[in-house]
Amino acid sequence: MEKNVPQLTVSDFIALTNQTLEYAYPSIEVEGEVASFKINQGKYVFFDIKDAGGSINCFMTVWQLRVPIEDGMKVVVTATPKLTQWGKFSLTVRAVRPSGEGSLKKSFELLQAKLEKEGLFAEDRKRPLPGLPQHVAIISSVQAAGYADFIKILEDRWGGLQVDVASVQVQGASAPDQMIQALRYFNSQEVLPEVIVVIRGGGSADDLSAFNDELLVREIAASRIPTLVGVGHEVDVSLADMVADVRAATPSNAAQILVPDRHEVIRAVRRQVQSLLPRTEQAIDGRIGVVRTQIRDVIERIERRHDKAHEQVLGLRRVLAELDPHKVLARGYALVRGKIVPGETIEIEKSDIVITAEVQHVSKK
Repeated sequence: MEKNVPQLTVSDFIALTNQTLEYAYPSIEVEGEVASFKINQGKYVFFDIKDAGGSINCFMTVWQLRVPIEDGMKVVVTATPKLTQWGKFSLTVRAVRPSGEGSLKKSFELLQAKLEKEGLFAEDRKRPLPGLPQHVAIISSVQAAGYADFIKILEDRWGGLQVDVASVQVQGASAPDQMIQALRYFNSQEVLPEVIVVIRGGGSADDLSAFNDELLVREIAASRIPTLVGVGHEVDVSLADMVADVRAATPSNAAQILVPDRHEVIRAVRRQVQSLLPRTEQAIDGRIGVVRTQIRDVIERIERRHDKAHEQVLGLRRVLAELDPHKVLARGYALVRGKIVPGETIEIEKSDIVITAEVQHVSKK
């Protein structure tokens, strides 16, 4: 037996090997083609990644699988190498992402079909943005050019808004989780922003792949606050764009959608006021003419009623004049006062004299 050669049990050898691997390679990225992909018990994911020179077993849990994969797709796995207790070498995978344009497209299509079947992209679940928000939340990288463009256009077009910013990574493995945490933070505030804006400038399909993360897409869909997403260039469409309440073609376009141009608003108001002035003057003149006619008609009706009433008064005066007792006496009639009973004294009034007489005899005509 050679001197200084350690003698180990199988279990000790496996533990030592794993300790060495963990120390030397705590985290590695391996690129290869997916083969033998399967999910067991709805919890565990098994697959191989291979190239022309070899193949490696991979293991991960379902909740760690954030993008759909299938056999034949090229992927990059973030993993820890490990020797299993059965003596087989494998990778314990923490994250997996498609690699290459074809695999990215395939993963996108698989997840799109899944979420579309669930109704996450349906137009009837999308909400309108506020007409002129005063409180805006932004999720972006503040070092990115897209963020700078958005802020500049926002200030130029309107300004004076309350803007809360969550600075996050918008590219790489940790980007989806950081954006998810930002969405949850804004949705948990006592005073909610009126809209959440998620923005990122242009990049390759791999750069924008964070916005196709399933958990991020579901978090945007679940937001209590209306969402506006502007990612990449106009030709770039992510699942985050598709699930948002409103999609913007670019970060600059997001600012244009969010607020109106105050200069254009001022010009529009001025044009409207100028166009209304002649109409207003004509309307006022027309209304004055109508009121004048109405007043004239009322005055004429009052005058006619007054003339009729005056004639009625004159007629009553003539009747009363004819019934005046003095005029009756002047025509030779007499007014008799007292009881017309034999033996009674009566008073007879003429127009010019009063006679006192005794009734001697009364008979019917």
